[in-house]
Amino acid sequence: MTVLVMNALAAPLVQPHLPDWIEPRFFRHTAELMEMAPEAEIGWFDLEDTAPMAEAVRLAAKLKWLTSIYAGVDGLPLSLMAERGVVMTNGAGINAITIAEYVVMGMLTMAKGYREVVRAQDRHEWLTDSPGKLELEGSKALILGYGEIGQRVDRALTGFGVEVTKVRRSAGEGTLLPDQWRARLSEFDWVILAVPGTAETERMIGEGELAAMKPSAVLVNVARGSVVDQDALVAALTAQKLGGAFLDVTTPEPLPADHPLWAMPNVHITMHLSGRAQGKMFKRAVERFLGNLERFRRGEPLTHQVDLALGY
Repeated sequence: MTVLVMNALAAPLVQPHLPDWIEPRFFRHTAELMEMAPEAEIGWFDLEDTAPMAEAVRLAAKLKWLTSIYAGVDGLPLSLMAERGVVMTNGAGINAITIAEYVVMGMLTMAKGYREVVRAQDRHEWLTDSPGKLELEGSKALILGYGEIGQRVDRALTGFGVEVTKVRRSAGEGTLLPDQWRARLSEFDWVILAVPGTAETERMIGEGELAAMKPSAVLVNVARGSVVDQDALVAALTAQKLGGAFLDVTTPEPLPADHPLWAMPNVHITMHLSGRAQGKMFKRAVERFLGNLERFRRGEPLTHQVDLALGY
């Protein structure tokens, strides 16, 4: 028997489909996870907070495979897992559809000034002109991070007539290499961040990058708050050196109620909801897990495996 330790919230979806060689143990709270983790051979330790998940991994000396519904793995002890020979799979792509839709929604909302339209409705006020007059057609967007989210954003924006440039490690049409995009920042109306949260991407958008962007450009971040130097972003927005920002992620989360970003008229904050704006997340995650469970049994490579050295 192979011991599986996972959150009891997923038990109704998973338990009826588990094979007889799996011994499931479902934790209902963090303390139970810490008790069960040392016996786990397969772990699905997902919690709202990364810190106890990381502690559970440290305790799980028998762990062979760790899976997660989350795409981001920052905060987990990846080097320790590598030392122990643990395989990790993640939720990359599970939320890609809704996150990509959120990017397009955010761009349209800011282009058309739609927040002011909603506020006018709340006041029962009939506007006689649009508060936003930008069209996506003919604008230029840079996508940093060309995984499934970035690819879906690319396809969607191309349909709107946006000229899309993406950053990748391999050259190609409409592509910039990782050492080229900074020199081209002044060309883009939209800079879209969909990169993983790693040491390499931390504060990749800082004072210099913000200064290089068009004064009318909008920064769209559906990656991690750590990817942006938030103090530099506040300074650029305050000085009106940037057109605006659509932020699904911030540092920290939740963003403190007195943080200046909340009150900025050219900032939209969507509280890390982009991946939650759908009802299929758990269904997709369970289907992926069950498929990988059979591969694990047969000793085959698992799908959506994390490169523990790269961090994604």
